Amino acid sequence: MREYITEISKYVITFLMIMYTFCSFLCLTDRLGKKKTIYIIQNLLMFIMQFFMFADLAVVSKDWEYVFFYVFVQVFLLAALVIVSAIYEKINRLLLNNMCMMLGVGLCMIARLSFHKAIRQYIIVLASLAGSLFIPWLFTRIHFWKKLTWIYGAVGILLLGAVLILGEVTYGSKISYTIGGFTFQPSEFVKISFVFFLAGALWEKVDFVRVSITAVFAGAHVLILVASKDLGSALIFFISYVFVVFVATRNYLYLLAGAVGGSAAAWAAYQLFAHVRTRVLAWQNPWKYIDSKGYAITQSLFAVGSGSWLGMGLLKGNPGAIPLVEQDFAFSSVCEELGVIFGICLVLLTLVCFLAMMKMSVQIKDRFYQLIVYGIGIMYIFQIFLTIGGGIKFIPLTGVTLPFISYGGSSALTTMIMFFLIESIYIRLQQEKERRNVNDTRRGKEGTDAAKPSRPKSADKSANPVQSSEKGARDSGKRGNPGGKGSTRTKRVTGGV
Repeated sequence: MREYITEISKYVITFLMIMYTFCSFLCLTDRLGKKKTIYIIQNLLMFIMQFFMFADLAVVSKDWEYVFFYVFVQVFLLAALVIVSAIYEKINRLLLNNMCMMLGVGLCMIARLSFHKAIRQYIIVLASLAGSLFIPWLFTRIHFWKKLTWIYGAVGILLLGAVLILGEVTYGSKISYTIGGFTFQPSEFVKISFVFFLAGALWEKVDFVRVSITAVFAGAHVLILVASKDLGSALIFFISYVFVVFVATRNYLYLLAGAVGGSAAAWAAYQLFAHVRTRVLAWQNPWKYIDSKGYAITQSLFAVGSGSWLGMGLLKGNPGAIPLVEQDFAFSSVCEELGVIFGICLVLLTLVCFLAMMKMSVQIKDRFYQLIVYGIGIMYIFQIFLTIGGGIKFIPLTGVTLPFISYGGSSALTTMIMFFLIESIYIRLQQEKERRNVNDTRRGKEGTDAAKPSRPKSADKSANPVQSSEKGARDSGKRGNPGGKGSTRTKRVTGGV
């Protein structure tokens, strides 16, 4: 019986994920009128898919812990959808739905890999949502974000420098420190201050001097990360800087300079760091080093290949054979047990989020907020590219997490803050559109009233202009001949001539 349930679940889960992804792409277009209906359909698909995923876990494992965890996850997802939509009516429902979908998938997969870590992740995600709810409220009441440009840059450098000096070494890199049993990775939080710094520095002036000063601050961020051997984060910061500068200046020379500088930096990193050379060798020919350098990437490729299109089913694969599977290779575990089709749909969902952000950035008139949305979008999609690309041997491994899917409290909190920052700017955009529509309506009404001709007072005294003219003619005749015969006499004289 259990075999039938797991086999049917594979097809149902894949079908539901395909339908959800299709609905997400539908919501990107402006021609669609009934988006609210599609948002509700997305929510239903998500909750049904969650039911089958956790039912699969509970049936195969015969462990009731999964049932209780399922209830807690569903309460969290339902509360996120209902509370956020109720507090902020103008929120972007597409981004909210996709965020909840990815969080649900991530919690389910982490629970499958390590139930203890899933509990920790759930607590962090719950606290992150509670804190992020205040972000749109703060954005509508605080208006001096643009004035803190250099503070953003200085705070980011100080936080990264503190980790370089005081941080703990994790897998050869100084990227975190632990407080009260919880490990924090400051480079994740500095992503937010870095984007605000770039937007504040470039929204008003984009001359060579301003770009050069911005490059000094950005270079300090990147160099500290390189010194900490956190090369994945350093690459994300560098790419974000290059593309935000390009968007702000529209100068292709900066884009070319970024490409040349990035290539030179990659070559230097290969020469300076042994672990970079190891990852490059493992990327070039992992099968040659399958028992050493290439073990992780070969196990990742085995997992993706063994999953095939529909997956082996939850708890039917062996993702635990991949080192650091909960963090660096979460996508491989998804493909192994939920299928390559599910993994492709997951990638497409992240692409939908990125496209929604880019679409929003085009509509924003305020340059500061436009650059913030663009910078967050670039960081988000490039991190996904690094994670998935490294896991499938498209690029060398970089050791960054998959947002909302991988285990990692700092990553989940930072990504949620980023999404709610985007939502805050979206709410601001909708409010501006409403004000413009109201002003346009008022101006149109005033123009219509001004264009109406004023009626002369004489017109008000007569209801019919024909009667008024006839009356005028009779009055004229009476004034010429009190007896009323003047007009007749004139006609006779004229006729005689």
